[in-house]
Amino acid sequence: MTRKERAERIQEILVREYPAPRCALNHKSAFQLLCATILSAQCTDERVNRVTPALFKRFPTPGALAEADPGDVTGIIRSTGFFNNKTKSLIGAAFRIVEDFGGTVPETMDALLTLPGVARKTANVVLGTWFGKNVGVVVDTHVTRLSRRMGLTRNTAPEKIERDLMAVFPREEWTNLSHRLIHHGRGVCAARLPRCADCAVGTLCPSYDPDPESWRTGRTGKGPAKRSVRGEGGRTLAGRTAVKEAPARKRNRRKA
Repeated sequence: MTRKERAERIQEILVREYPAPRCALNHKSAFQLLCATILSAQCTDERVNRVTPALFKRFPTPGALAEADPGDVTGIIRSTGFFNNKTKSLIGAAFRIVEDFGGTVPETMDALLTLPGVARKTANVVLGTWFGKNVGVVVDTHVTRLSRRMGLTRNTAPEKIERDLMAVFPREEWTNLSHRLIHHGRGVCAARLPRCADCAVGTLCPSYDPDPESWRTGRTGKGPAKRSVRGEGGRTLAGRTAVKEAPARKRNRRKA
Protein backbone atom coordinates (compact mmCIF):
# COMPACT_ATOMS: atom_id res chain seq x y z
CA MET A 1 0.00 0.00 0.00
CA THR A 2 1.38 3.40 -0.95
CA ARG A 3 1.50 6.30 1.49
CA LYS A 4 -1.22 8.04 -0.53
CA GLU A 5 -3.47 5.00 -0.36
CA ARG A 6 -2.92 4.63 3.38
CA ALA A 7 -3.73 8.31 3.86
CA GLU A 8 -6.99 7.98 1.93
CA ARG A 9 -8.13 5.03 4.05
CA ILE A 10 -7.06 6.71 7.29
CA GLN A 11 -8.96 9.84 6.22
CA GLU A 12 -12.15 7.80 5.72
CA ILE A 13 -11.85 6.27 9.18
CA LEU A 14 -11.05 9.53 10.94
CA VAL A 15 -14.03 11.25 9.30
CA ARG A 16 -16.27 8.46 10.55
CA GLU A 17 -14.81 8.53 14.05
CA TYR A 18 -14.71 12.33 14.38
CA PRO A 19 -17.40 13.70 12.05
CA ALA A 20 -17.49 17.21 13.54
CA PRO A 21 -14.02 18.04 14.91
CA ARG A 22 -13.47 21.36 16.63
CA CYS A 23 -10.55 23.31 18.00
CA ALA A 24 -9.85 22.42 21.63
CA LEU A 25 -8.92 26.02 22.48
CA ASN A 26 -11.91 28.09 23.59
CA HIS A 27 -12.22 31.37 21.69
CA LYS A 28 -14.74 33.85 20.33
CA SER A 29 -12.57 35.80 17.89
CA ALA A 30 -9.44 35.55 15.79
CA PHE A 31 -7.62 37.61 18.39
CA GLN A 32 -8.61 35.27 21.22
CA LEU A 33 -7.62 32.21 19.17
CA LEU A 34 -4.26 33.77 18.35
CA CYS A 35 -3.55 34.48 22.03
CA ALA A 36 -4.71 31.03 23.13
CA THR A 37 -2.52 29.33 20.55
CA ILE A 38 0.54 31.31 21.64
CA LEU A 39 -0.17 30.24 25.23
CA SER A 40 -0.60 26.58 24.21
CA ALA A 41 3.12 26.13 23.46
CA GLN A 42 4.48 23.51 25.89
CA CYS A 43 1.15 23.63 27.74
CA THR A 44 -2.08 21.64 27.69
CA ASP A 45 -5.17 23.09 26.07
CA GLU A 46 -7.09 22.46 29.29
CA ARG A 47 -4.71 24.70 31.20
CA VAL A 48 -4.91 27.40 28.54
CA ASN A 49 -8.72 27.30 28.67
CA ARG A 50 -8.58 27.91 32.41
CA VAL A 51 -6.33 30.94 31.97
CA THR A 52 -7.77 32.75 28.95
CA PRO A 53 -11.13 33.88 30.44
CA ALA A 54 -9.31 36.11 32.92
CA LEU A 55 -6.86 37.29 30.24
CA PHE A 56 -9.61 38.23 27.78
CA LYS A 57 -11.71 39.90 30.47
CA ARG A 58 -8.77 42.08 31.50
CA PHE A 59 -7.53 42.70 27.94
CA PRO A 60 -10.48 42.24 25.55
CA THR A 61 -8.89 43.85 22.47
CA PRO A 62 -5.50 44.03 20.77
CA GLY A 63 -5.33 47.69 21.79
CA ALA A 64 -5.83 46.89 25.45
CA LEU A 65 -3.25 44.12 25.42
CA ALA A 66 -0.74 46.22 23.48
CA GLU A 67 -0.76 48.78 26.31
CA ALA A 68 -0.73 46.19 29.12
CA ASP A 69 1.81 46.16 31.90
CA PRO A 70 3.89 42.99 31.39
CA GLY A 71 3.60 42.14 35.08
CA ASP A 72 -0.18 42.10 34.86
CA VAL A 73 -0.13 39.73 31.89
CA THR A 74 2.45 37.48 33.51
CA GLY A 75 0.38 37.25 36.67
CA ILE A 76 -2.53 35.86 34.67
CA ILE A 77 -0.68 33.42 32.39
CA ARG A 78 2.02 32.21 34.79
CA SER A 79 0.60 28.70 35.11
CA THR A 80 1.00 28.06 31.36
CA GLY A 81 4.79 28.00 31.68
CA PHE A 82 7.46 30.02 29.86
CA PHE A 83 5.42 33.02 30.97
CA ASN A 84 8.08 35.67 30.36
CA ASN A 85 8.48 34.76 26.69
CA LYS A 86 4.73 34.32 26.27
CA THR A 87 4.08 37.72 27.83
CA LYS A 88 6.47 39.34 25.38
CA SER A 89 4.85 37.48 22.47
CA LEU A 90 1.29 38.39 23.49
CA ILE A 91 2.00 42.08 24.01
CA GLY A 92 4.28 42.24 20.97
CA ALA A 93 1.72 40.56 18.70
CA ALA A 94 -1.06 42.83 19.96
CA PHE A 95 1.09 45.92 19.39
CA ARG A 96 1.93 44.83 15.83
CA ILE A 97 -1.75 44.10 15.10
CA VAL A 98 -2.66 47.62 16.22
CA GLU A 99 0.23 49.40 14.52
CA ASP A 100 0.40 47.50 11.23
CA PHE A 101 -3.07 46.01 10.73
CA GLY A 102 -5.48 48.54 12.18
CA GLY A 103 -6.34 46.43 15.20
CA THR A 104 -7.53 43.46 13.14
CA VAL A 105 -5.80 40.07 13.05
CA PRO A 106 -4.45 39.60 9.49
CA GLU A 107 -5.76 36.84 7.27
CA THR A 108 -2.65 35.76 5.38
CA MET A 109 0.26 33.53 6.29
CA ASP A 110 2.89 36.12 5.38
CA ALA A 111 1.25 38.79 7.54
CA LEU A 112 0.71 36.51 10.52
CA LEU A 113 4.34 35.43 10.45
CA THR A 114 5.38 39.03 11.10
CA LEU A 115 3.75 38.91 14.54
CA PRO A 116 6.01 38.16 17.53
CA GLY A 117 5.52 34.64 18.85
CA VAL A 118 3.84 33.39 15.67
CA ALA A 119 5.27 30.66 13.42
CA ARG A 120 3.54 28.35 10.94
CA LYS A 121 1.72 26.23 13.53
CA THR A 122 0.02 29.19 15.17
CA ALA A 123 -0.69 30.82 11.82
CA ASN A 124 -2.25 27.61 10.49
CA VAL A 125 -4.48 27.36 13.56
CA VAL A 126 -5.81 30.89 13.09
CA LEU A 127 -6.16 30.69 9.30
CA GLY A 128 -7.81 27.27 9.25
CA THR A 129 -9.98 27.40 12.35
CA TRP A 130 -11.16 31.02 12.30
CA PHE A 131 -10.84 32.16 8.70
CA GLY A 132 -11.55 28.80 7.06
CA LYS A 133 -8.42 28.96 4.93
CA ASN A 134 -6.60 25.67 4.41
CA VAL A 135 -3.12 27.08 3.90
CA GLY A 136 -1.32 24.26 5.72
CA VAL A 137 -1.58 21.52 8.33
CA VAL A 138 -1.15 22.25 12.03
CA VAL A 139 1.72 20.07 13.24
CA ASP A 140 1.82 19.85 17.03
CA THR A 141 3.15 17.04 19.20
CA HIS A 142 0.04 14.89 18.64
CA VAL A 143 0.10 15.29 14.86
CA THR A 144 3.83 14.59 14.82
CA ARG A 145 3.43 11.42 16.87
CA LEU A 146 0.46 10.01 14.99
CA SER A 147 1.65 10.82 11.48
CA ARG A 148 4.91 9.01 12.19
CA ARG A 149 3.28 6.04 13.91
CA MET A 150 0.83 5.67 11.04
CA GLY A 151 3.60 5.66 8.46
CA LEU A 152 2.52 8.94 6.86
CA THR A 153 5.97 10.50 7.27
CA ARG A 154 9.47 9.60 8.38
CA ASN A 155 10.45 13.17 9.10
CA THR A 156 10.82 14.79 12.51
CA ALA A 157 10.92 18.48 11.56
CA PRO A 158 7.41 20.02 11.71
CA GLU A 159 7.85 21.81 8.38
CA LYS A 160 8.76 18.57 6.60
CA ILE A 161 5.95 16.64 8.30
CA GLU A 162 3.52 19.33 7.19
CA ARG A 163 4.67 19.02 3.58
CA ASP A 164 4.32 15.24 3.69
CA LEU A 165 0.76 15.44 5.02
CA MET A 166 -0.22 18.15 2.54
CA ALA A 167 0.96 15.89 -0.27
CA VAL A 168 -1.33 12.96 0.60
CA PHE A 169 -4.47 14.57 2.09
CA PRO A 170 -6.94 16.77 0.17
CA ARG A 171 -6.51 20.48 0.80
CA GLU A 172 -10.09 20.99 1.94
CA GLU A 173 -9.42 18.57 4.80
CA TRP A 174 -6.14 20.00 6.12
CA THR A 175 -7.65 21.90 9.04
CA ASN A 176 -10.05 19.12 10.05
CA LEU A 177 -7.26 16.56 9.64
CA SER A 178 -5.25 18.34 12.33
CA HIS A 179 -8.23 18.49 14.69
CA ARG A 180 -9.02 14.81 14.13
CA LEU A 181 -5.46 13.66 14.69
CA ILE A 182 -5.23 15.76 17.85
CA HIS A 183 -8.49 14.31 19.21
CA HIS A 184 -7.36 10.79 18.31
CA GLY A 185 -3.98 11.37 19.91
CA ARG A 186 -5.56 12.51 23.16
CA GLY A 187 -8.26 9.87 23.33
CA VAL A 188 -6.65 6.77 21.83
CA CYS A 189 -3.08 7.07 20.53
CA ALA A 190 -1.42 8.46 23.64
CA ALA A 191 2.32 9.05 23.72
CA ARG A 192 3.35 6.52 26.35
CA LEU A 193 0.54 3.98 26.32
CA PRO A 194 -1.56 3.97 23.14
CA ARG A 195 -4.81 2.01 23.23
CA CYS A 196 -4.13 0.06 20.06
CA ALA A 197 -6.85 -2.49 20.83
CA ASP A 198 -9.43 0.30 20.66
CA CYS A 199 -7.97 2.06 17.62
CA ALA A 200 -10.14 2.22 14.51
CA VAL A 201 -7.01 2.87 12.42
CA GLY A 202 -5.17 -0.15 13.84
CA THR A 203 -5.25 -2.32 10.73
CA LEU A 204 -3.53 0.44 8.75
CA CYS A 205 -0.93 1.39 11.36
CA PRO A 206 2.63 -0.02 11.14
CA SER A 207 3.04 0.62 14.88
CA TYR A 208 -0.03 -1.37 15.92
CA ASP A 209 0.51 -3.49 19.02
CA PRO A 210 -2.56 -4.28 21.15
CA ASP A 211 -0.49 -5.49 24.11
CA PRO A 212 -0.12 -2.58 26.59
CA GLU A 213 2.78 -4.35 28.26
CA SER A 214 4.79 -4.08 25.05
CA TRP A 215 4.47 -0.32 25.14
CA ARG A 216 5.23 -0.17 28.87
CA THR A 217 8.40 -2.22 28.66
CA GLY A 218 9.52 -1.54 25.10
CA ARG A 219 9.30 -5.24 24.23
CA THR A 220 8.42 -6.15 20.65
CA GLY A 221 4.88 -6.94 19.67
CA LYS A 222 3.15 -8.08 16.51
CA GLY A 223 0.44 -6.21 14.70
CA PRO A 224 -2.45 -7.74 12.76
CA ALA A 225 -0.28 -8.26 9.70
CA LYS A 226 2.41 -9.92 11.84
CA ARG A 227 4.79 -7.03 11.36
CA SER A 228 7.17 -6.93 14.26
CA VAL A 229 7.33 -3.45 15.68
CA ARG A 230 8.25 -1.80 18.90
CA GLY A 231 6.93 1.30 20.56
CA GLU A 232 8.33 4.68 19.66
CA GLY A 233 12.09 4.77 19.81
CA GLY A 234 12.29 1.05 18.95
CA ARG A 235 15.06 -0.81 17.20
CA THR A 236 14.93 -2.40 13.77
CA LEU A 237 13.01 -5.69 13.97
CA ALA A 238 12.24 -8.33 11.36
CA GLY A 239 13.74 -6.19 8.65
CA ARG A 240 11.50 -3.22 9.45
CA THR A 241 12.32 -0.05 11.32
CA ALA A 242 9.84 0.81 14.02
CA VAL A 243 8.47 4.31 14.07
CA LYS A 244 10.43 6.62 16.33
CA GLU A 245 9.13 9.48 18.38
CA ALA A 246 10.20 12.93 17.20
CA PRO A 247 12.71 14.61 19.53
CA ALA A 248 11.28 17.05 22.02
CA ARG A 249 11.29 20.67 20.98
CA LYS A 250 13.83 22.92 22.57
CA ARG A 251 12.38 24.56 25.62
CA ASN A 252 13.74 27.96 24.77
CA ARG A 253 11.90 28.15 21.46
CA ARG A 254 9.74 31.25 21.48
CA LYS A 255 7.59 30.76 18.44
CA ALA A 256 4.92 28.09 17.99
